[in-house]
Amino acid sequence: MDHKLFVGQAGDFDFLVGHWRVHNRRLRQRHVGSQDWITFEGLQQAWSHLGGRVSVDEVHFESQGFSGCTVRTLDLARRQWAIHWINSRSGRLEPPVHGGWHGDRGEFHGEDQDEGRPVKVRFIWLRQGLGAASWEQAFSTDGGRHWETNWVMRFERLHA
Repeated sequence: MDHKLFVGQAGDFDFLVGHWRVHNRRLRQRHVGSQDWITFEGLQQAWSHLGGRVSVDEVHFESQGFSGCTVRTLDLARRQWAIHWINSRSGRLEPPVHGGWHGDRGEFHGEDQDEGRPVKVRFIWLRQGLGAASWEQAFSTDGGRHWETNWVMRFERLHA
């Protein structure tokens, strides 16, 4: 899909506001062609700030022994979102991915390191109505020609 079609606007992540159960599948080992996935649950709460121009969430993976926080900011001039991840194990603000939305599909790309290896990173978000959403992370070690999906989250809204 043409990346120019993916643009950001205030409120794009407002669908996440609230409490979620998060069903996770994560590859045990990346970059080796593995199909061995671990599954685990998480609980997330998300907020919207500054009129939908900032989105923050905190997710707890109790069985895995860590938590994470995502901070998303909208660059109004570029009409692009920057998504940063922080996990409780390192406390580091990881390099962002940038992108936007085309309909209910969000696509975000960036550069990072995985176990000392440079990788291209791709996040894909799918809004699936009021009670569901999904997110996938994939890495490429060959400049984006081939992608390996390594973490999939399925979100189920919890009603208060």
